[in-house]
Amino acid sequence: MTDLDRTHCERLDAHDELAPLRDRFVVPDGVTYLVGNSLGAMLKDVPERLHRTVTEEWAQGLVGSWNAAGWFDKPLTVGDRLAPLVGAGPGQLVVGDSTSVNLFKVAGSALRLRPQRSVVIAESGSFPTDLYMLQGLVGWTGQHRLELTDSAGPSLDDLLSDDVAAVVLSHVDYRTGELLDMPSITRRVHDAGALMIWDLCHSVGALDIDLPGSEVDFAIGCTYKYLNGGPGSPAFAYVAPGLQDDAVQPLSGWHGHAAPFAFTTDYEPAEGISRFRTSTPHILSYTPLEVSLDMFEQLDMSAVRGKSQALSELFITLVEQECAGFDLSLVSPREAARRGSQVSLRHPRAYQVVRALMDHGVHGDFRAPDVMRFGFTPLYLRFVDVWDAVAALREVFAGGEWQSQPEPSVTAVT
Repeated sequence: MTDLDRTHCERLDAHDELAPLRDRFVVPDGVTYLVGNSLGAMLKDVPERLHRTVTEEWAQGLVGSWNAAGWFDKPLTVGDRLAPLVGAGPGQLVVGDSTSVNLFKVAGSALRLRPQRSVVIAESGSFPTDLYMLQGLVGWTGQHRLELTDSAGPSLDDLLSDDVAAVVLSHVDYRTGELLDMPSITRRVHDAGALMIWDLCHSVGALDIDLPGSEVDFAIGCTYKYLNGGPGSPAFAYVAPGLQDDAVQPLSGWHGHAAPFAFTTDYEPAEGISRFRTSTPHILSYTPLEVSLDMFEQLDMSAVRGKSQALSELFITLVEQECAGFDLSLVSPREAARRGSQVSLRHPRAYQVVRALMDHGVHGDFRAPDVMRFGFTPLYLRFVDVWDAVAALREVFAGGEWQSQPEPSVTAVT
């Protein structure tokens, strides 16, 4: 194949049906933003919508906006709007709290639904909050234990048994970008009599997802990555309709009560997905997410996924073409269908390389001990951005710029 150049990337942009979406985002001048898998860019309509929420709904509507502006029902109404992005329908998804809190809720529910089983399975390489919350949960019950799969140790099939209550896996690995086969894995977990919980943090908004079609029991995820909901935007929980009547979640806050304004002494769970609410929703945090959902409602997710794969494939090809001999190795799967919307590279001084790239306006991120992650958000990234990122990477190595960068700090956000 003839070497690719920037002109080739410009031609790809000229034929990109999603290219006009970039104009809906704030992308700072001189920045090539490849960290949408950590925090998505802001939509231009967000400040005006936030201003309206604050100056009209709050300042003028005051407490009446809990009814008039629909504040009280945000976890459910926004949940219904987000649901199609995971293949779900109305009443199957609630938006609120954080990913960690939602994991505790659904995992606690799963254990209660399998009372004769004592094992929870997760991956040793899970994003740490998943492991920490599961460790806390099994420690709290005192009757369960956590067992971990590992690439160098036991596999999921090795650990599945008739004592397993639930399995918690990440749809896309946060370090490597590896995409797991949701339908196949869920089927194997069900064959063992266990319940399946998927973490969608690194896939929702970038991939085609069909939770009901895969017969998933529970799922959780955040909205500030590919969904561009802003820092601290509310997370979500999905519960399969067939489980909702029997599921009882452990965080029995008043918003999940059947009659929250009856102010009774004893807790009675609401019907359906509403019982997975906990407490007062953070109203201002919903507004940017709603702006993003306005856009997603107009999109074909298969087109989004197609561009995601094209961007990441181009990046890998250009790295192989332009950066050979610089001690880089590909961490992500080489096959596009087995990747999420990111590419991870390994280098002994990954942190310093990422820091040096920022001097060129290229924003990636670092995951200890030696991984550089580059997220490819199809909605605002161009193919020329991929070229520019790889050109900067080549310059960083060719000029030895990374050598003057500091060592990573354990207290820094990376």
